[in-house]
Amino acid sequence: MKTFVILSDSHGRNKRCFQKLLPLFAENDYIVHLGDGSADMREVLSAYPEKTYLCRGNCDFSFGEEEFVIEAEGFSVLCCHGHRYGVKSGLSRLAAHARERDCEIALYGHTHRAKIETVDGVLCINPGALGDYAAPSYCYLVLHNGKATPTIVTL
Repeated sequence: MKTFVILSDSHGRNKRCFQKLLPLFAENDYIVHLGDGSADMREVLSAYPEKTYLCRGNCDFSFGEEEFVIEAEGFSVLCCHGHRYGVKSGLSRLAAHARERDCEIALYGHTHRAKIETVDGVLCINPGALGDYAAPSYCYLVLHNGKATPTIVTL
């Protein structure tokens, strides 16, 4: 079993939410920030370099990778911000890119809206926005025995 804490779109805001998540960072296998505020994760990256993964969003200028794939529990998980795949207009381009990379799961941000949807056989997960918005959220993902179980958590 592998567990993920997935964040996105913190935009340098809401340190209170980060404080609430500190215990989760310690006990989970993967910590993923999907961009637009990836620099907010510097302390987390310093504390947990072996399990922290950072994407660069359209509002990030130098911190994080454009996209990457995490292999865990027999799954290939594409991680990206999503702006390059037009996720505000739909998820078909993201799902197609994930399939091209042989990924069953695609994690993305950018829209500030939490969403879990299967598109053309790809489980697409947006954790929502962690910044100081009406309902900051993250996603807790469990991969176990060939099953992916995502849960959106509102803070």
